[in-house]
Amino acid sequence: MAQAAGLIIDWNDFADISSVTPLLARVYPNGTADVNQFHAAGGMAFITRELLSAGLLHGDTVTVAGAGLNAYTQEPWLDGDTLRWRDGTPRTLDETILRPVSSPFETEGGIRLLTGNLGRSVIKISSVPPDRRTIDAPAAVFENQADFTAAFKAGQLNRDLVAVVRFQGPRANGMPELHALTPPLTALQNKGFRVALVTDGRMSGASGAIPAAIHVTPGADQESLLARVRDGDRIVLDAGKGRLDLMVDPSELAQRPRAAPPPEQHGWGRELFTPFRALAGDAESGGGIFSLLTQTTRQHA
Repeated sequence: MAQAAGLIIDWNDFADISSVTPLLARVYPNGTADVNQFHAAGGMAFITRELLSAGLLHGDTVTVAGAGLNAYTQEPWLDGDTLRWRDGTPRTLDETILRPVSSPFETEGGIRLLTGNLGRSVIKISSVPPDRRTIDAPAAVFENQADFTAAFKAGQLNRDLVAVVRFQGPRANGMPELHALTPPLTALQNKGFRVALVTDGRMSGASGAIPAAIHVTPGADQESLLARVRDGDRIVLDAGKGRLDLMVDPSELAQRPRAAPPPEQHGWGRELFTPFRALAGDAESGGGIFSLLTQTTRQHA
């Protein structure tokens, strides 16, 4: 959407914002509460008021509710059959779910940028235990999540590992949701193994307590080391230092051939979208075609 509007937003922006925005909510998967309990504790009205009072929101932002964000510090209620609005609670009604800015769960948000020789990626750490935010383990490489699941069911993954699931980017296969990886990785972590996920694919916040470097850019279908990773290679994911590195001698990597992408999937209309995948930008630019159009416009200008 930003690219379509001619705005350049990258992961540095998200990381910078997250670094100064405190963690105020514990809702699944970074807590046990569901969205109904979150609302009962004060919900978005409380969150919005806290962020506004701390100067962490632009209060004059225009939304569908009109000018300013003060409308979002209110909550709806029924007066008989009439819908009315009132100010939300000025204090949290459950400190295990919601906290004020003066007493957050953590002083920064849950999004961090990882950089290294494997590329750029993002990780959500708010639900990852502090002792699991650094993983140094051998790679277990898969070309799709079905192969990973099969290996897990066969008992082949009962060890420390960094699962590398590649060729999952916008151009490779349209960047499908990879949430099916979370339950088996969680099971391995619960057994005491140190595990992590590295992928050029995406997850919709469902990585849970597993350290997951997602949206790796450039992806395996581009010129990147992700396509040269092999089973057993040492990978270090360090969320504290913001690093994602393949610990293999560069001269050896230079001699390795790139892994071949899996055959293109057909059926369910996928072939109709082949031209769009060919034009898609990388994950950091949003995976759309607008980055290409923007570059073309600039060249003509």
